[in-house]
Amino acid sequence: MSAPQDKTGKTVLPQAGRPVIDRDACAAMTISCADFNLRRATRRVSQTFDQALRPTGLKITQFSLLVACYLNQNLVLSKLANLMGMDRTTLSRNLALLEKRGLVTLERGEDRREVRALVTPAGLQALETATPLWHHAQERIVSGLGAEKWDKLLGDLRTLTRGLK
Repeated sequence: MSAPQDKTGKTVLPQAGRPVIDRDACAAMTISCADFNLRRATRRVSQTFDQALRPTGLKITQFSLLVACYLNQNLVLSKLANLMGMDRTTLSRNLALLEKRGLVTLERGEDRREVRALVTPAGLQALETATPLWHHAQERIVSGLGAEKWDKLLGDLRTLTRGLK
């Protein structure tokens, strides 16, 4: 038994009585959707980094956050979150995982709302161990695209990010 169709031959949802979204239109959206394509690429890139960093027990998201904390130890969390393009709640949740592992400490300022993440000696050791593994994965990704295309892509991503702030 086939699904009911409207006058144009499109399948209709029996419960709603409306035409189903056109499959060709959905396919075109998938091909051109910025979010879908960026997330798909990001998942693959993250998998490559996560696999390379596996011996350290760090995910690429944790490694990136640890690097950001190391480079920006004087920033309060709200400014660090902005720098990383995430909301403060997500940053706090991710920092809690690093704090639990002893890789960062969270230091409150005179104003209790001001919190800074400081990399611990164990965090510095984790960075030292993970950095060569990160470099290996980074080289694999860049070589897959080519240095010239990679540089252009980085520039385009920075332009996109600035335009969406």
